[in-house]
Amino acid sequence: MRLITLDDIIETYTKFRQRGLPFITSKLSLNTLKRTKSAFNELDIQSANWWIIPKVNQRWNKLISGDPTLEYEDFVMKKFLADSKNLKMLSLGSGISSHELKFARYNNFEEIICLDINEVLFDAAKQEATTQKLDNIHFKIQNLYNYEFPENYFDVVFFHASLHHFKNIEELVGQKIKKTLKSKGKLIINEFVGANRLQFPKHQIVATNKLLKHIPKPYRKRFKLHMFKNRFYGSGIIRMILADPSECIESSQIMPAIHNNYNTIYEASYGGNLLANALKDLSHHFMELDEEKEKVLDHLFELEDKYLEQHPSDFVFGIYES
Repeated sequence: MRLITLDDIIETYTKFRQRGLPFITSKLSLNTLKRTKSAFNELDIQSANWWIIPKVNQRWNKLISGDPTLEYEDFVMKKFLADSKNLKMLSLGSGISSHELKFARYNNFEEIICLDINEVLFDAAKQEATTQKLDNIHFKIQNLYNYEFPENYFDVVFFHASLHHFKNIEELVGQKIKKTLKSKGKLIINEFVGANRLQFPKHQIVATNKLLKHIPKPYRKRFKLHMFKNRFYGSGIIRMILADPSECIESSQIMPAIHNNYNTIYEASYGGNLLANALKDLSHHFMELDEEKEKVLDHLFELEDKYLEQHPSDFVFGIYES
């Protein structure tokens, strides 16, 4: 376990540049819920995380659906839920709800209930639902830990990058969600399932730094900073807890809990073990590609694939049945 690292200092300065002093001071609150909400209470946060790169998204699509142009929501509907009608979905920690809105466009769904604690994101989601004239999706501001799960009610329970923010994973997955799903109901996840609090093992940090060396120096200039990214140190536990007390609190328990309580219908790993950390703060260089940048990304993908031959993926898409 690392208490504090050089990356913590760089990340704090980066967040100051991106989101200003009020965001930094918000992390001094003794209220853990307020610190968690402050991590997500802006709509247009400028960042250079790996998920903004179009070619990375195409890689995910291919690894999940087999088609770089087919997003997982459409894959789920076409392959697994095409003949299902009057579906009821519960999405927990849905935030801006962009994925839930995609599902809501399918008339297979009678009702989609989105739960979150963030009013700012929900206001934007409600506006989008109104714009798209979607009347089958509803937004409920509520802490999951106080939510009364209705018994045998939902056909689908859905998590997109939110399950790793919850604690007591075994109880949540094995009892509460199982209770609220109908017989043969589906649990669908698209999640980070790697190390708790992002305390990556040494071999992963070493491999990430080896991958970084394959990125030419001009593309290692950090987003909004006058410095280059030459090494990855990992996150310190102190910053993790201060920045967002819910971040990856029990992420490594997700897959064991699911596999212990559900039948696997479909499961696809899409890596991220090296790419997520190597490309953080560098992704802006790869938004538009020329031949050189394309070759760089292809080589990085090959290096991660080789690493994944020996290590479980940090990111998993899965469909499971109760």
